[in-house]
Amino acid sequence: MRGTILHFLKDPGETPDPRAWEVFEDGVLAVDSDGKVAWAGRAERLPDRLREGARQEDHRGKLIVPGFVDTHVHASQVDIIASYGEQLLQWLEKYVFPAEAKFDDPAHARAVTGFFLDRLLAAGTTTASVFPTVHPVSVDAFFEQAAARRLRMLCGKVLMDRAPYAPAYLRDADVDQAERETRELIDRWHGKGRLGYSLTPRFAPTSTERLLTMVGNLHRERPDLWLQTHVAENREEVALVKKLFGGRSYVDVYRRYGLVTGKSLFAHGIHIDDTDRSQLAAAGSALAFCPTSNLFLGSGLFDLHAARAQRVHVGMGTDIGAGTSYSMLQTLNEAYKVTALRGRRLSAHRGFYLATLGGAQALDLDRVIGNFLPGKEADFTVLDWAATPELARRTEVARTFDERLFALMVLGGEQAVTATYVLGNRVHQRRS
Repeated sequence: MRGTILHFLKDPGETPDPRAWEVFEDGVLAVDSDGKVAWAGRAERLPDRLREGARQEDHRGKLIVPGFVDTHVHASQVDIIASYGEQLLQWLEKYVFPAEAKFDDPAHARAVTGFFLDRLLAAGTTTASVFPTVHPVSVDAFFEQAAARRLRMLCGKVLMDRAPYAPAYLRDADVDQAERETRELIDRWHGKGRLGYSLTPRFAPTSTERLLTMVGNLHRERPDLWLQTHVAENREEVALVKKLFGGRSYVDVYRRYGLVTGKSLFAHGIHIDDTDRSQLAAAGSALAFCPTSNLFLGSGLFDLHAARAQRVHVGMGTDIGAGTSYSMLQTLNEAYKVTALRGRRLSAHRGFYLATLGGAQALDLDRVIGNFLPGKEADFTVLDWAATPELARRTEVARTFDERLFALMVLGGEQAVTATYVLGNRVHQRRS
């Protein structure tokens, strides 16, 4: 694949460190027959052994980056994106739970999941940490569709059993049944192809102490599993957790039950303090920064600087359906604004790092995806500097690569994705 190649070796930091990335203006990405990266570098240095007999694709004039990683998104909320007028707890009750109830129908689950995965690929996203619903058929539908597309994905049955915060029509009948269904799904899907299973208690308010204890015990028994949930998204939610569980903080509630681990991903983490961040960092846990969702629901402004200063892993999340775009570029556009409102700046280099290698690190997948080091899986997206007239003109007058990259981050979107590749094979092509 010939074009401009950009990938990251580490976090560039708040003041970008050029040693954190590699850019090859006239570059080549070579992919072997197993769909792994064989080589990446300047076109003139491509080894002859890789050139001979290779199928060549020409993307000169475009930017090739590792596939985007969405660290928090709900496949079950496709149909309620852009629902009006509520904050978190009321939004769940009014829109989310009725939409998720429909996923007891396998045909509905398959249809929505297929649409969802195709929209991710159209946006250049090749890996995600995904919430389905409480229904085992929703998990089966998701993994079946992801496997058919050969995607590296994380997912797991949503667990919730506390009345009245989990409605009766979506509540696990009892913890024993929830555990039994979870174990069956783990046996069926975890480690199959590129799929990984995430233990998924929705969040503390929909969980009894017995459910959280079960999840913690299962995670200790199976440390190869991932864990995903929500934390401290909304002030009303934080107050409810304090009322139900007591304790020093929301993060501390999860720590009490053994859920704060090196394989744990917590969505949002807006209303936490430095003690919480220190605990997350010490455990190797990660936070998902979901700016379009946080702004849409009026939840608050994530503190990226504080999280990274404490060395907490951070990835980007679209959080569809409270989030308003499948596009990681649009998500980074809003992240820049959130960061600016906190008196900081998000450089394009750090933004693209968070959307690629940073997301892979947050999901503990950076050994296999996230950049173009040899042996990594060759998932990548091709971006068009001139996807719109506005972007084309801004790119034309830009004086440096940094300026062009920032313009792409702010003005780009799904329309900027020319093509998406999975294991070196094109799976999406933009229509002209």
